[in-house]
Amino acid sequence: MSLLRSRGAIAHVLPSSRPLISRRSVFLPCRHFHAGAPLWGIRSQILKDVGEGITEVQIIQWYVEEGAHIEEWKPLCQYQSDKAVDDITSRYEGVIKKLHFEADDTVPTGKCGKALCDIEIDDAKYPDDNPPHEPRAETAESTPASDVVAPIQAAESSLPATLEHESEISITEKEPSRSKHASLATPAVRGLLKSHNINILDISGTGKDGRVLKEDILNFVSAKDSPATAPSTAVQPTAAPDTRQTESVVNLTPIQSQMFKTMTRSVNTPHFLYADELRIDEISAIRKKLASDTRDPKKITFLSFVVKAVSLALNEYPLLNARIDPSVPEKPKLVMRAKHNIGIAMDTPQGLIVPNIKDVASRSIADIAAEVSRLSALGKSGKLTSADLTGGTLTVSNIGNIGGTYVAPVIVPTEVAILGVGRARTLPVFDSTGQVVASEQVNFSWSADHRVVDGATMARMGNRVRELIEVPELMLLNLR
Repeated sequence: MSLLRSRGAIAHVLPSSRPLISRRSVFLPCRHFHAGAPLWGIRSQILKDVGEGITEVQIIQWYVEEGAHIEEWKPLCQYQSDKAVDDITSRYEGVIKKLHFEADDTVPTGKCGKALCDIEIDDAKYPDDNPPHEPRAETAESTPASDVVAPIQAAESSLPATLEHESEISITEKEPSRSKHASLATPAVRGLLKSHNINILDISGTGKDGRVLKEDILNFVSAKDSPATAPSTAVQPTAAPDTRQTESVVNLTPIQSQMFKTMTRSVNTPHFLYADELRIDEISAIRKKLASDTRDPKKITFLSFVVKAVSLALNEYPLLNARIDPSVPEKPKLVMRAKHNIGIAMDTPQGLIVPNIKDVASRSIADIAAEVSRLSALGKSGKLTSADLTGGTLTVSNIGNIGGTYVAPVIVPTEVAILGVGRARTLPVFDSTGQVVASEQVNFSWSADHRVVDGATMARMGNRVRELIEVPELMLLNLR
């Protein structure tokens, strides 16, 4: 009796409960709305500040593609800034879901940094870097059962049509497409593409995964320039030459952009030019002896002697190694720097760059020559780091190895002096007895910041460097 009363009570309280007691209306809502907390999430790799005031970088190539698995701290892509080429590593381990930029795209850094890519990761592995998830569906307790059953039944009724539509889409998506690796190329290949003004996607690459090689570009250019058909033997009327001026717009490379900004700031510096001619017969004789030594031949460049001579002269004239602190325009100050980090201007495939040799005062001439060789190799391959390119105190620009006798170098904004070295020439000169002899001469051109360096100081510095170059034995007296 009590059982019947209980059933009657239930029937009285829930008169409409019978339609809900079915496998479809009870089992499916539980499956859809009582799922556990998700263990996955999407993280965005943000390009933050890469140092030295760099505000933007250019993506050279991606090492990954969408759908690929990436491990933590493994390289994602290679970028080129206005100072160096480096890799960006992944902060997470997971699956690449989306790449927001393509090769050659420019990406802002720092506070304005944007997401490079999205990575699907395990939330439990990165609990301290967990952004809020998007709001998910409400639970079954807050949704009436009658409102839940209808959408589920409607979805099930439309399931065959949906599957048919998705199968059509999948078939369409399976059509052959170009590999993402086709847009990846080495810096040398990208430079060749820019010189010929060719889009990399117009070339069918023969390298691994369809990558474009140098040979592919050269074959493409030769095929483009060659006539499609054999020339006709009939005499064709000569077409009038096109006298219209043709122009094309090309974006500055990161190194050119940095040069533009640096030289624009240098215009605000009043330059003082001081030039002199030096005899380098003694140094040339020493270099020939070192190169002809069969026991231990050494190739010591003329630039190595110049850098050491400049460092020795800076010990007597430290003003030329200083920098100006204009933080208070009404009362600027000089910052005297103890170390001689002498920059050497280099011509590279990427443009003009100025790495510097650290602490030249504590290095021998052989050490300087080895460091010049190392920096030159890194510069040609585009692998100089920010450490190699920052911290310079005075610059030496050897334009003579390319050509040109005279040069008026422009001061770097963080320095107060720069030396330009011209091309060596053999000229007739008078010796100490008044006889005309052949002598190897080179021109040294100094530029100094005339706001703090007066002409007399610059002339004394230049004369001291000339003495050390013309009589290299004097360097031995000051070497430590």
